[in-house]
Amino acid sequence: MRKKIISPGHRRQMARQVVAEGLCSGRAVCRILQLSRATYGYRQRVPSSAEAQLRQRLLALSTQHPRYGYRRITALLRREGWRVGKRQIQRLRRAEGLRVPPTKRKLCRRGTSTGLPTHATHRGQVWTWAFIADATVRGGALRMLTIVDEYTRECHVLRADRALRSRDVLHWLAAAIGEHGAPEYLRSDNGSEFIAKIVQQWLAANHIKTIYIEPGSPWQNGFVESFHGRFRDECLNREQLWTLTEDFRREYNHFRPHSRLGYASPAQFAAQRNPFPAPVGLRPPSAGNGQKQDVAITSTKIAD
Repeated sequence: MRKKIISPGHRRQMARQVVAEGLCSGRAVCRILQLSRATYGYRQRVPSSAEAQLRQRLLALSTQHPRYGYRRITALLRREGWRVGKRQIQRLRRAEGLRVPPTKRKLCRRGTSTGLPTHATHRGQVWTWAFIADATVRGGALRMLTIVDEYTRECHVLRADRALRSRDVLHWLAAAIGEHGAPEYLRSDNGSEFIAKIVQQWLAANHIKTIYIEPGSPWQNGFVESFHGRFRDECLNREQLWTLTEDFRREYNHFRPHSRLGYASPAQFAAQRNPFPAPVGLRPPSAGNGQKQDVAITSTKIAD
C-alpha cells in the first residue's frame, strides 16, 4: 500500500512527479491534489553557512546521543552558545529523518499509591538506593548499586561488581557520605542487603532514618526507578560491557540535561540551590533540645 499524501511537501513532490511523467498539466494536478499553485512552485532556498554548521552539529550530537530527543539536543546546543528554539531543532531533526524510537509503554497501575508522603524539599534530605542487574559480554553477572539524591537527582554512587553484600553497601554509602554529607533519610525496598542487622545498626548509630517501601511496590521508589530507566536505555542497552565503569554516572551528573530540572544537569542544579559545598562527614546527633551535641562522628569504612 502507498502512503497517504498528507503534508504539502509530499503533495508537491507527487505533483511534480506526475507533471514530469506527462500525465497532466500543473494546473490540473494542483486542482486534483488540492495543492496551492504557490506551494507547487516553491523552490527551497540554499541554506546559509550558519545553518549548515548548525545542521552539522545537530547531526553530531544526535549521533553521539541517539536516545536524546529534540528537547535535550536543544538544551545541549544552547549550552554551547547556539541561539536556537526547540521547534527549529524538531523541524531539522525531522528533515534529517532523526527520531527516538518509542519505548514500550507499560500499563498504568490502578488505585492510589500507598507510599509514604515524604518528599525531599532540599538537598541531602532524602537519598534513595537500590540495585540493578545486567551482564557483561562474556556472560558474567553484574550487580550495580545506585544511590541518588531525590531533590537534585545527583547520582552519588554507581558501583558495579560481581556481587555486592551488606558490607559492600555500607562501604560505598560511607564513601558517598564522606564526599556529600549525610542524608536525613534513606529510601529503599526490603532487599536483604538493606534490612540486614549490620546495616540497621550502622544507620541507627549514625542517626540516619530509613524509609522502606511496601513489598512489590516499586512506584513508591520512583526516583531511583526513573534513574534506572535512563541508565538502562542510554547506557546498558547501547554499550557492550567488557569491564566495570562509572562513565555513565559522571556524564549523568555533569552533562546530561534533566527535564525535571529545567534541562540543567544535576550538578548544575545542585550548585544553583547550594553554592557552598556540603559538610564532609556525618552530622552530629541532636541532644533533643534543638542543640547539637559535641560528639564527632565520622564515616567508617567497612572492611571487606
